[in-house]
Amino acid sequence: MNFSLKFYWSLVLRRLPAMTAIILACSVIGVIAALKLPPTYSTAARLLVESPQIPDNMVASTIQTDASEQLQVIEQQLMTRANLIDIANKFHVFEDLRSLSPDRVVKAMRERTRIYRSSGRGQATLMTLSFEADSGQVAANVVNEYVTLILEANSEFRMTRAENTLAFFEQEVERLGDDLDLQSGKIIQFKNANATALPDDLAYRQGRQALLQERLARLERERAATQSQRNEIITVFEATGRVDAEAQGRPPTLQEQQLDALQAELQEKLAVLSDSNPRVVLLRNRIAQLEASVQASAPAAVEGTVVRPASLLDVTLAELDQRLQTTGLEIAEVSAELSELEASIAATSSNGIALSSLERDYDNIQARYNVAVNNLNQARMSERIEVSSQGQRISIIEGATVPQEPSGPNRPKIAAAGIGGGLALAAGLFMLLEMLNRTIRRPAELQARFGITPIATIPYMESGRERFRRRAVLVGAFLLVLIGVPGILYYIDTNYMPLEILANKVFDRLGLS
Repeated sequence: MNFSLKFYWSLVLRRLPAMTAIILACSVIGVIAALKLPPTYSTAARLLVESPQIPDNMVASTIQTDASEQLQVIEQQLMTRANLIDIANKFHVFEDLRSLSPDRVVKAMRERTRIYRSSGRGQATLMTLSFEADSGQVAANVVNEYVTLILEANSEFRMTRAENTLAFFEQEVERLGDDLDLQSGKIIQFKNANATALPDDLAYRQGRQALLQERLARLERERAATQSQRNEIITVFEATGRVDAEAQGRPPTLQEQQLDALQAELQEKLAVLSDSNPRVVLLRNRIAQLEASVQASAPAAVEGTVVRPASLLDVTLAELDQRLQTTGLEIAEVSAELSELEASIAATSSNGIALSSLERDYDNIQARYNVAVNNLNQARMSERIEVSSQGQRISIIEGATVPQEPSGPNRPKIAAAGIGGGLALAAGLFMLLEMLNRTIRRPAELQARFGITPIATIPYMESGRERFRRRAVLVGAFLLVLIGVPGILYYIDTNYMPLEILANKVFDRLGLS
């Protein structure tokens, strides 16, 4: 085993003056710094993120930011370079502020500021702000300024978001309203351009088409019947030389019926009696009177003249021709209307597709418009909630007060850090010297270096004078360290730099401040 307690103890005693010097120097610096560092004061304020006063199930806020996230954002905004420099200048946080660079001021402000956040499921979201300064009043002023900036930032954050949301939906509603008006104009223009071929009245036009087709068939039948009647009248007139009432297309009058009866009776009498028979003469006279009466009641070409059978034929044919002409005109009108209906019905399908596309776009815009209006109403309610401070907000639980007792520095910790640092440096020096020393001082080292096993080893034998001289040098060096190190430190503190400032710089470098 290479470890020998007696050997290493002898090395400790041999290097004790240097190690003592290091331990003594660090301990003196730590103790003096602990005693001479000026007192510091720290104060804190506590903030609470309150839930909305109006439940979300009644009026949902448009600001959906988590409380922890919001506090984190506010913290980053608070710890900006401009804010810290302004606060340091405003409250004169550092006595030698003019001699400090802006970067040093910002670093010192951040080092002296402590921010703690606490939150969790079923727990309130809290923030604790603290600041350490050379004066209790300065510490309280800085913390209260922090709180003021946080409250202002929170209010501005929520109001800005609410106003931006409201402005966005107002613009969206206005834009969609314009789109609705434009689309409505397109639909109206399309309907006006295709008023006779729209799907809305397709059933009416189809019913009208069926009615006109039936009417056209009826007119065709009437025209055919009239033409047939006209041809029959002409045929009868050519065969008999007279125009029958039935051929004229009207029922016979009473006089015409009597005339037909007398003519039939005359024919019977002539078959038996002679033309000079008084009965035959009487029948002829009565027939003549009735014919005169019938001709007088028939239409005349000129008033006061009696129409003969030929004139009666002309009148009847003229009447039938007029009826044929009227029927033909009606047939032409019905046919033209049917053609228009057929064209409009044929165009209804394509018009219906185009109109459906326009109406579908209109419905889509209308749906977006309705959603935007609902969101606008919600944004207005949310903005009103933020204006009246009824939404989520940050409130002060406990403000910063001026501390009466100093909170630092931690003098025992500083002194202990100085002593511990001296011990660590001394131990490090011992280990460094041991690692750099490559001489052979023990048999175990000889065996490890050359790989041989010596038969015997003879240690160095000191004389009494050499032992006395070695011990005197050791004691003298130890006394020199005990007297010289405090003297050197006193000289440095008096003529070069106060030891507390030097200790602060050392602690800053070591990250112990």
